[in-house]
Amino acid sequence: MILLFLISGLIAGTSIPVQTSINSKLGRKVGSPFLSSLISFFIGTLTLLVLTLSIDHRLTFAAAAFRVNPWWVWIGGGILGVCYLTSNILLLPKLGAALTVVTTLCGQMIMAICIDEFGWFGVPIHEFNLPKLIGVVCMLAGVILMKRF
Repeated sequence: MILLFLISGLIAGTSIPVQTSINSKLGRKVGSPFLSSLISFFIGTLTLLVLTLSIDHRLTFAAAAFRVNPWWVWIGGGILGVCYLTSNILLLPKLGAALTVVTTLCGQMIMAICIDEFGWFGVPIHEFNLPKLIGVVCMLAGVILMKRF
């Protein structure tokens, strides 16, 4: 079963360079990385609206959820999504698709290790170890190699 999840993750990951390339081109066509992000999020919102209505058959949730969850749960993902998407739009023309993806992936891995190590955001702790260190060092070396050659 874990192999199926790993394969699913790899397939999902293929969408990132495609999305980055498409949104970067859109940014050039509309003359603004922010407008490109807005269009992308608007279309994404419409898609999620259709999916939510089709699958969940509702658009509501318990109002008590506002009281029991911290403020950052409600806005953090959206703000960080804008930062990530818009950064990719700005980086792709300067770095190319491959270096943009591997650089942001390296940043994701470093932050993910910190989240796992310290249990931030309620995530179960997964301790940092030598194999993880070697993996991150290899990723950083990959970024350097891709930039140089």
